[in-house]
Amino acid sequence: MDLSNGSVVTEFILLGFSAPWELQIVFFVTFCLIYGATVLGNILIMVTVACSSSLHSPMYFLLGNLSVLDLCLSTVTTPKMIRDLLAEHKTISIWGCMAQMFFMHFFGGAEMTLLIAMAFDRYVAICKPLHYRTIMSHRVLGGFVVLSWTIGFIHTMSQMVLTVNLPFCGPHIIDNIFCDLPLVIKLACVETYTLELFVIADSGLLSLICFLLLLVSYTVILVTVQQRSSGGLSKALSTLSAHITVVTLFFGPCIFIYAWPFSSFAGNKILAVFYSVITPLLNPIIYTLRNQKMQKAMRKLVSTC
Repeated sequence: MDLSNGSVVTEFILLGFSAPWELQIVFFVTFCLIYGATVLGNILIMVTVACSSSLHSPMYFLLGNLSVLDLCLSTVTTPKMIRDLLAEHKTISIWGCMAQMFFMHFFGGAEMTLLIAMAFDRYVAICKPLHYRTIMSHRVLGGFVVLSWTIGFIHTMSQMVLTVNLPFCGPHIIDNIFCDLPLVIKLACVETYTLELFVIADSGLLSLICFLLLLVSYTVILVTVQQRSSGGLSKALSTLSAHITVVTLFFGPCIFIYAWPFSSFAGNKILAVFYSVITPLLNPIIYTLRNQKMQKAMRKLVSTC
């Protein structure tokens, strides 16, 4: 049946993991545990930040919002991937595929922006501590959150507006665990070279530029601290290490995927799993295990329940 965009394909086939049935069961149990831990971990951070007065500060406010985005990003892909591990026919409707790509780039773009806001927060806290509360006001924090969601929406709409009207009339097999924009574009029945370049520029360069800006900002912080106090460098490194780790884990797979977006390679699915499944779990682990204040607030919250 023809769709409004001229397509004759009504669903895509996700190849997922090509592994023996026994290994599929292992993957199923493992990813179920990881997703459950991701949901519980990020919800615990959100509830702790909201309910603990000791965490009502700009850094933890942004951390709570990061947990919201991590939870949303993981939920877009992981439940479908887990279900497909035990499914004989791993299919997704064309509009389900479009929705998955829309929300992946929406939450991903928003998280990129929020990580930059968190880097700015650390810069002000370390380099301008006397003016921290004045600069990082409630109005500024609200602006950061609104800006992150707005940029995420603009980022995904700029690509999906062009993708949703592509005609799909031939191949409909996606060699991945979820609908990945570069691979879906490749299946269109029309010439998509210009759109492919646009996706590289929009997603690839955006990821790379944001990553470089974050590295530059952290370098500026460390240089500033070193010039002011040699003893403060170790403290700054301890404070920033969690942020740098999260930034590297989030942007690394993104940059690698979009550096070779239209060619398949052996590690493509591994990077997809790391980006959509592992990273949303590592974020709460990194921020809680290295933050005594967060751990204390969580223990207090659990003890009062």
